Amino acid sequence: MSKKVTRRTFIKQAITGSIAFPLIMPRLNFGQSANGKLQHACIGVGGMGGGDMGCLLASGKLDVVAICDVDENNLNQAAAGLPNARKYRDWRELLEKEGDKIDSVNVSTPDHMHAPIAMAAIKKGKHVYCQKPLAHEVYEARQMTLAARQAKVVTQMGIQIHSHVAYRMAVQMLRDGAIGKVKEWHSWSSAPSWPQGGLTRPEGEDPVPANLDWDLWIGVAPMRPYKTGVYAPFNWRARQDFGCGAMGDFGCHIFDPVFTFLKVGAPTSVLAEISGINDETWPGWEIIHYEFPGTEMTVDKTIKATWYDGGKQPPRELAQMPPDMPMPAQGSILIGEEGVLLIPHVAGPQLFPVEKFKDYNRTKLEEKQVDHYGQWVDACLNGGNGSTNFDFSGPLSEAVLLGNVANRFAGKTLEWDSQNLSFTNVPEANQLLRRTYREGWQEI
Repeated sequence: MSKKVTRRTFIKQAITGSIAFPLIMPRLNFGQSANGKLQHACIGVGGMGGGDMGCLLASGKLDVVAICDVDENNLNQAAAGLPNARKYRDWRELLEKEGDKIDSVNVSTPDHMHAPIAMAAIKKGKHVYCQKPLAHEVYEARQMTLAARQAKVVTQMGIQIHSHVAYRMAVQMLRDGAIGKVKEWHSWSSAPSWPQGGLTRPEGEDPVPANLDWDLWIGVAPMRPYKTGVYAPFNWRARQDFGCGAMGDFGCHIFDPVFTFLKVGAPTSVLAEISGINDETWPGWEIIHYEFPGTEMTVDKTIKATWYDGGKQPPRELAQMPPDMPMPAQGSILIGEEGVLLIPHVAGPQLFPVEKFKDYNRTKLEEKQVDHYGQWVDACLNGGNGSTNFDFSGPLSEAVLLGNVANRFAGKTLEWDSQNLSFTNVPEANQLLRRTYREGWQEI
């Protein structure tokens, strides 16, 4: 594609068990109105949340009856187009007061609040659409997967490119055996697009804007002073307390078609190379090496995968691309027995070497257009589940988040026991799988 398609551009276009967890209410549809539409609450309505709300409404099968945001400006802007929606600043109050009036919620907040909000909604039997990564911590992602399964609610993670024709075509080509079984894969992103790497916590404190509830924005994370432009509304992605860095932002997207085809599940080990790290921000660049158990779609009993970001990319010769062809800014390379598949992020997949595949005929997809949001709404109303439900997106998120643990032990191979949710050879790394919530916030 000649024009770069960002995640937010795509959103705009789309509008045309071994872990114990608490008793959860079974799936209940209290709120479904007489008009047959889903009665829905949006939690987080600014930025990506505004895009999610618009795409959900575009299905035509959903009424947004309640909205919530810690920023009053976001809340009022959303309310201008939804005059009958009830407004909340605190999501806990929304769930308490709207519990018998809604069927579902979407969670479109900074990463650190995904799990607390989604888990509270699941415990009330609500269907959940949650932005990626599913959680901030590995433990949270596992809990969300188990909880949603027990409650039998309909779930979907916001990796909307999963439903895009480009990613679905890539998966179909792999299933058709275009490159045979897979030997290894490499994935990369041009992120971060925000300041990251070596930043320290700024000193001092700025007045909190009147429109922002800073205590609610901090949520379960440790309290810190407000600083203009450092955290809200966007640069929080760089900060370990709130975001999951470049890998958290794009790893779930770019790993998605590979996980969909290979069905690799949990890695057995992870090793990080990084530019350097402190206790405040994520690295400026990272290369994360994974090893996964092999599947029927892999050549060997194990398969190696590598993630790159911050300007790092795999050696272009791995792709066997023509010399004058530029590497995509983001994507994956799968190296198979019979050739190589390049999957650019939100662009058509390509087979190499060119000469070998010049006459290759792609299978025509039955559906060229799939609405990721509408698919979830239909499943909530009619049964079934989302294509990126938590049984799929939970393990995917765990793999991504394990990379963020590894980069704080750079140079050490961490051996991962997924069943017991623990590292077997570096016990101190287990302290980073789960964190204690700030006083006054309920642990999940």
